[in-house]
Amino acid sequence: MSGSETHVPKRGPAAGFEETVKDFWRSRPVRPVAGRKFAGVAAGIGYRYGIDPTVVRVALVAATVFGGFGVFVYLLGWLFLPQEGDRVSAFEGLIGRGRASSSPAFAVMLLILLFPGLTWTLSGGWMADGTGLIGFALMAVALYLLHRNRGQFNRPSMPAPAQPAAAFSMASASAASASTATEGGWDPLAADPSAWDLPNASPSGGMPPQTPPPPPAPPMPRRRKSKIGAATFGIAVLVGGVGTVLGLDGEPWFTMQHVVGLTLGVVGIGLVAGSFVRGGRGLIGLAVPLAIVGMALTTVPFENFSVKGGVGDLTATPVQVSEVLPEYHRSAGNIDVDLTKLPAGASVTTKVSNGAGNSTVLVPAGAEVKVSCETGAGDIDCLGQSRSGVGEEVIDFTSPGSNGQKITVKVENGVGNVEVRRG
Repeated sequence: MSGSETHVPKRGPAAGFEETVKDFWRSRPVRPVAGRKFAGVAAGIGYRYGIDPTVVRVALVAATVFGGFGVFVYLLGWLFLPQEGDRVSAFEGLIGRGRASSSPAFAVMLLILLFPGLTWTLSGGWMADGTGLIGFALMAVALYLLHRNRGQFNRPSMPAPAQPAAAFSMASASAASASTATEGGWDPLAADPSAWDLPNASPSGGMPPQTPPPPPAPPMPRRRKSKIGAATFGIAVLVGGVGTVLGLDGEPWFTMQHVVGLTLGVVGIGLVAGSFVRGGRGLIGLAVPLAIVGMALTTVPFENFSVKGGVGDLTATPVQVSEVLPEYHRSAGNIDVDLTKLPAGASVTTKVSNGAGNSTVLVPAGAEVKVSCETGAGDIDCLGQSRSGVGEEVIDFTSPGSNGQKITVKVENGVGNVEVRRG
């Protein structure tokens, strides 16, 4: 045994699911030392299956942004894929299956990090609409198809086990003893040395003939340029254009977020298809900005930005119901609305919309308040209930009162803090 992995799954339909999965584990990717960006998970997968590691990195980032599973999958790869030069992974080294370069303490730390990573993913809004599970399933299916179709290439060779020192010493001693005995004229088998058959010796007794060196390998033929990139780009432009026209024509589903999502989906399919034929790398330059724009459109409510809202701080302290505006709006700036000066028993409804800036609303201490607070990025402190982070954060509830006043207020922020408190 040389230590090299030689088992190759059967090709074609005869290779079943179970056999493919088992072969993937036997010949799983190795995290390289050179060419890695962090832990080498993306580079190992790319080198193993002959695809650009950048495609794998983009897929993991996209899975993190739009599905939440990217970080979790990366930690799994770091834990279960061996590093170059190791025979076992960090997890296998932890349970005593062999010696890995990663320490047991580091493997335990990776195990611990898996739990908050999975908890963060499962607690996000992605799980409510199934996006996270769909993304994880797509990643698993893509990896399965990669191994089923390209698993015979670049199969890793594990380092051969070291020969025991004792056995090596005994073999060396035996060889030395035999050589000494032969030179001294004593042969334990009582055989004539001149009768030994030496197949490598020449008939004249001289040196054996030298084997001519093998001819140099022919140069690799130039790979034909793949047309997947151009075809995907054309389809993406067509999908984006048709979706934009339908949105302008009044179709409610074709919002800017949905159009960007459809276009990004087409580019993603092109990247996956191109990875099988080593083409379409130029699509990465289109996928990255589309992913950034899509993330911004889904986290920041841009409808709050408008020219009519104006720029600058806005302060209002109405003392009569008629002075309360239906909406207080700013595209950029702070908004402060004080409703504590309204007369007892008054009932008012108002809205505060802010593109970028902090919004603060003061309500009477004894009023019944129906409140809704929302921000795309920032902190919310809404009558004692708090939220913070990036993404749509909403607090919606009714707080009872004692003086007969009824206040209904809705606060929507694009970027900035939202605060509603009693004065």
